[in-house]
Amino acid sequence: MSYQDHIIEMSQLVSNKGGPWEAISPEAVARMRLQNRFKTGLEIAKHTANVMRADMAAYDADPANYTQSLGCWHGFVAQQKIISIKKHFGTTKRRYIYLSGWMIAALRSEFGPLPDQSMHEKTSVPALIEEIYTFLRQADARELGMLFRDLDAARKAGDKAREQQLVDAIDNYETHVVPIIADIDAGFGNAEATYLLAKKMIEAGACALQIENQVSDEKQCGHQDGKVTVPHEDFIQKIRAVRYAFLELGVDNGIIVARTDSLGAGLTKQIAFSKEAGDLGDQYNSFLDCDEISASEFRNGDVVINRGGKLLRPKRLPSNLFQFRAGTGEDRCVLDCITSLQNGADLLWIETEKPHIEQIAGMVDRVREVIPNAKLAYNNSPSFNWTLNFRQQVYDAWQAAGRDVSAYDRAKLMSADYDATDLAAEADERIRTFQRDSAKRAGIFHHLITLPTYHTAALSTDNLAKEYFGEQGMLGYVAGVQRKEIRQGIACVKHQNMSGSDIGDDHKEYFAGEAALKAGGVHNTMNQFA
Repeated sequence: MSYQDHIIEMSQLVSNKGGPWEAISPEAVARMRLQNRFKTGLEIAKHTANVMRADMAAYDADPANYTQSLGCWHGFVAQQKIISIKKHFGTTKRRYIYLSGWMIAALRSEFGPLPDQSMHEKTSVPALIEEIYTFLRQADARELGMLFRDLDAARKAGDKAREQQLVDAIDNYETHVVPIIADIDAGFGNAEATYLLAKKMIEAGACALQIENQVSDEKQCGHQDGKVTVPHEDFIQKIRAVRYAFLELGVDNGIIVARTDSLGAGLTKQIAFSKEAGDLGDQYNSFLDCDEISASEFRNGDVVINRGGKLLRPKRLPSNLFQFRAGTGEDRCVLDCITSLQNGADLLWIETEKPHIEQIAGMVDRVREVIPNAKLAYNNSPSFNWTLNFRQQVYDAWQAAGRDVSAYDRAKLMSADYDATDLAAEADERIRTFQRDSAKRAGIFHHLITLPTYHTAALSTDNLAKEYFGEQGMLGYVAGVQRKEIRQGIACVKHQNMSGSDIGDDHKEYFAGEAALKAGGVHNTMNQFA
């Protein structure tokens, strides 16, 4: 509905109500409605699911249409990210937000900083989703409010052309509300627990949930050791539980991202149930590290499986976990991916130990032999040493091509001594084009960085503390922060406006008219930043 249509509708309603509503401004109501386009989290989930589905179709048509996100741990951080994207690129198209369970554990738990082991409160996940969308909706209200003020100024000046331009901008306004891909870890329990948490996350606004095939009570960060996976049937139940949650709430286009940690997981908590040779359980069990034994070799407490007429004793650790055979990680990943897509997942996530396009592509090629349009979300993780990894990849490529690499020590390529070398320059170029190249070669639809704003918060604080508490004193803040904000057009330099002060003033005027006591007068120090 257009701005003018809202005004007409409200004018009719106020007129019908008569005297008691005569102080209600139809145009003010129209403005408030446009500033609050999304009334509930479910409206957001439905809208963003449609956005993401359209983006997936665009990627299928051309892999240059890949999508991106940065992980955010607070609503304000997410808001500033999307404001920045709109400022620099004019649109939020194909840019999302990632919600990382790691950052919730490290930064948002009432227990204090925790490792990424599903020990944080599960309710903190939907709470952060709701918080992020509260801040994004406020960004809409703030930006539209500025358009409304400009519209009033154009009318006062009698500038009809400017007035129409602003009305068009209002009618074609692009929201800051973008898709969130939200981390539900391994579901925080059984399939029912997964379903209940998924509902809360969807109700808060999430259109895409990422779930992993680790054991809930043994869950580890994907880049740490000790990962334990579950049989496929267990994981499928949780995928199905998430789908039921989407459908119950009317988000028919909801997206499920199925993550496999099998590449780095060498353990399983249980042996899969199998009815017959070659079924899914039997395929899972075929990767177990077993010793062939005879009936006379049974030991007390042994677990033995029969495969092909042979008695096999899986290797069981003192932790009561069973061990997979070394070197089976990629095969298990491929089976995980195919099975997940065949049972309701929409996107895949393969957690790798390094950012290597051909390693990822090798697995995706095998998946696409069965499911041709398989697509990935990929973690461009800060847990990788990107500089070292890519310098070593270039070193290996040069060496394989017969180039002289005698000037380089492969183990020490991270050294600043190599920063100005040709090898470092080529490595940086490969890093720069990694997302584009892997989207084309390895089927990566969505590139995300899980923890970037965790690191930027630490880095920017370190830089400020070094200068402010040192010889620079107040100049450390002024030159290092405020002046840069002004020069770069960072909206937060007017922090009162960003916090909603002008929105509040508008509301005061709607409610109290000339009696409104507003904060944005001539004595407001924010005027120094006009």
